[in-house]
Amino acid sequence: MPQLLLEIFSEEIPARMQQGAARDLERLVSDRFKAAGLTWDALNVFAGPRRLTLVIDGLPVAAEDRNEEVKGPKTSAPAQALEGFLRKTGLTQDQLVERDGVWFAEISSKGRQTTEVFAEAVDQIVRSFPWPKSMRWGTGSLRWVRPIKRIIALFDGAVVPFEIDGIQSGDVTEGHRFLGSGKPFAVKDFTDYRAKLERDFVLLDVADRKLRILEAAKAACAARGLVLVDDDGLLDEVAGLAEWPTPIPGDMDPQFLSLPPEVVRLSMKVHQKYFAVRDPSKDGLAPNFLVVANVEATDGGKALAAGNSRVLSARLNDARFFWDEDQKVGFDAWNDKLKGVTFHAKLGTLAERVDRIAALAREIAPLVDADADQAEQAARLSKADLASGMVSEFPELQGIMGGYYARLAGYPDAVADAVRDHYKPQGPGDSVPTAPVTVAVAIAEKLDTLVGFFAIDEKPTGSRDPYALRRAALGVIRLVLENGARIGLRGDAFSAAMAALEKGNVQRAVDKLAVETELSAFFADRLTVLLRDQGQRHDLVAAVFALGDDDLVRIVRRVEALAAFLATDDGANLLAGYKRASNILKAEEKKGPLPQGAVATGLANQPAEETALAFAAAAAATAVDAALETEDFAAAMTALAALRGPVDAFFTGVMVNSDVAEERENRLKLLGQVRGVMGRVADFGQIAG
Repeated sequence: MPQLLLEIFSEEIPARMQQGAARDLERLVSDRFKAAGLTWDALNVFAGPRRLTLVIDGLPVAAEDRNEEVKGPKTSAPAQALEGFLRKTGLTQDQLVERDGVWFAEISSKGRQTTEVFAEAVDQIVRSFPWPKSMRWGTGSLRWVRPIKRIIALFDGAVVPFEIDGIQSGDVTEGHRFLGSGKPFAVKDFTDYRAKLERDFVLLDVADRKLRILEAAKAACAARGLVLVDDDGLLDEVAGLAEWPTPIPGDMDPQFLSLPPEVVRLSMKVHQKYFAVRDPSKDGLAPNFLVVANVEATDGGKALAAGNSRVLSARLNDARFFWDEDQKVGFDAWNDKLKGVTFHAKLGTLAERVDRIAALAREIAPLVDADADQAEQAARLSKADLASGMVSEFPELQGIMGGYYARLAGYPDAVADAVRDHYKPQGPGDSVPTAPVTVAVAIAEKLDTLVGFFAIDEKPTGSRDPYALRRAALGVIRLVLENGARIGLRGDAFSAAMAALEKGNVQRAVDKLAVETELSAFFADRLTVLLRDQGQRHDLVAAVFALGDDDLVRIVRRVEALAAFLATDDGANLLAGYKRASNILKAEEKKGPLPQGAVATGLANQPAEETALAFAAAAAATAVDAALETEDFAAAMTALAALRGPVDAFFTGVMVNSDVAEERENRLKLLGQVRGVMGRVADFGQIAG
């Protein structure tokens, strides 16, 4: 079947926008072709510095004719409803079909030519493409990320003719700006297009560009006895900057290695897009770098490397100036500056935030086996580097530089490490600190953020989360779970965070109880997401959270034990028995209060199954309580499993709604007892199944 090829060739597309643009192009074309009834075998998109390319294989010449039945209003509906349906379908009433009191429209449409759909789709997509930023050029009204130069539009090898704001579709493109022939060339299909681009020094696929960079970079390093420092983010970026990427090694002044390695790497990465290099025989970085050029230099890149070395030296000289000057200033002056920096209009200055974090870190310290004095000290130093020259120049180094400066100032290693790592974890892929002082400060920092913003009613809504509160909550959860910290978030930690807010005279927009309730639900949602990513069911998290426990370690252990229990036959069958008992009790509760008191045994004519379940429920309650006391949740589930047989036998051999009032009341008490003992482990009513 025919192939479709589209290339939109423009001036340089920012690297950070390329892959998003590729996804948008795929989505927009797919949506329009599907809406037209077109199908295909394969669709691929490619994005590079100067072009977006899409190729679809296996498209038909035209969409198939379609016959569609559309359901309308009832025949008894008001006249306005019928009129609206007729306008929508473009039919008259005598063309409708009535069936079972409902109007139906039978609509037939002839399949459109693929070339017609293609031309129309490209015009609409180009005019409304969702670039983060776009521009106009010349005298036209068209907007694109950069000026469009050419558009290739081929179907089955032939040009699909159309024109967009003066740009005529065709079969011609261009190769590399510097290494290529400099002459536009025509293409016949995707295979021809890709091959001719590569001959003209353009690698179309970003995966090929990355592979070329890595292979050449590692070879260049190996030739010098060095090793490339991996940086996936930088690799993604430079692969979007060069159509024919060529790694070139360079040298820098070894004296710059006296700077913190993070400073050197960030200077290379952020300002120059260089890769760092290390010497495998030594610790730390080597006095070298690797730059990815978009040319193949005739001198092997010597002049280019020398020029880049001079630029890097200038950048690192600036960094060294900040490094030296910051050490002359120190924490007291920086913390004093924070008094004039607003954290949030309703939450005070950064200095006031530091006071809250310090008080909270001191409260949390004993709960994570940390030294309270060191935790408070680290918290009071934690935000100081935000006022330093280095962090003003490199915001990405906040915390990291504070750790260096704290160590140089003679603070204990535990304090310096906590200052360095208190922002962690900053995302799902970030490591979780384990040092007790660091854990205390990191939890305090995130809890202050969460409680503060919830207190002033600045909660996340939908996809909007401007203060990264979801990330903060997930960070607290990971810190607690991965360190086995026994912290009651709604109790000790929450109360301490609220007390710090109140001491700082923060004007709450939400009362304390509402903040606690909303934050609890928020943590439950974040924990559900985390556990779901690990393969756990969301309803099990809800079933455990419903007990009101706020100890995350205990909650997760309960969930894991509950999941294992429900995976057994005993668990699945007991859940079914629970739901049957619960439904009976709910129906009775609608009539009035349920009977209370002890379950009687030894009644006249009492079925053996009833007596057996009464004894089994009592035994299970004792065993469950003992297991929960020691947090042996597997044992608690084992105790519940013993109820499976007696519950099954009870429902098989006993009628709950007996005509004898005494029997009926006793059996309802018994079902209430079964529901109660199971409810000590989890709210089984929240579990699907």
